[in-house]
Amino acid sequence: MVATDTKTTPSTDSVTNSGTAAARFEQPTGTSRTTGTNLSTGATGAEAPAGDRGRTSIADVVVVKIAGMAAREIPGVHDMGGGLSRTIGAVRDRVPGGRPNVGRGVKVEVGERQTAIDLELVVEYGVSIKELASDVRENVILAVERITGLEVVEVNIAIDDVRLPDDEDSSASGGDQSRVA
Repeated sequence: MVATDTKTTPSTDSVTNSGTAAARFEQPTGTSRTTGTNLSTGATGAEAPAGDRGRTSIADVVVVKIAGMAAREIPGVHDMGGGLSRTIGAVRDRVPGGRPNVGRGVKVEVGERQTAIDLELVVEYGVSIKELASDVRENVILAVERITGLEVVEVNIAIDDVRLPDDEDSSASGGDQSRVA
């Protein structure tokens, strides 16, 4: 819709976001801007800007991988995932040609414009969990929002374990041996 006078007028294309309406607005003739990003639907027709024609959808696995990589970048995060997933991951890492699963310990819900993320972390002993959680949360939100354009509404962090200084990986210490005969 093109405004015929100098007032800014809303178009008929509005999107509902958690009960509040966010509308697309147009400036006076010759200039236009949009507020908000709707990743799932784009404009159609020859009059729409080329970058807005068509649909963009983001799979859950994309957000999982981005969040997993961003969380692992923070010093003090030793590993991710619960005990069983870490055990399975250790076996997987030993298989020749196996790649580490960057999505281990990450669960997401992805909507059209928003996402919520749950992380399970193992932290190094001595690291402030409160500061670590804040750093992880900030890094994950920045990475996901920058790369995907989705709004991150929450990042929930569960600390599942702490790695003690004298803990060794079972692969390095021969931990597969039984103490009893």
